[in-house]
Amino acid sequence: MGTNQDLTGAPWRKSSYSGTSGDCLEIAAPTPTTHIAIRDSKDPARGHLRVAPATFTAFVNSLR
Repeated sequence: MGTNQDLTGAPWRKSSYSGTSGDCLEIAAPTPTTHIAIRDSKDPARGHLRVAPATFTAFVNSLR
């Protein structure tokens, strides 16, 4: 989707609600934020998905 952002050294973070099982997602929002990157915390080398900030916001709001 969209741009080819370099995520080397990007600050990946997990939710503070994440448990110790490791079954969660990590996100990175590189600057400038043209896309939000999402990856599986259990296998970060597998790759990531990039979505527009509005799409990520809609996803989070649908979980509430």
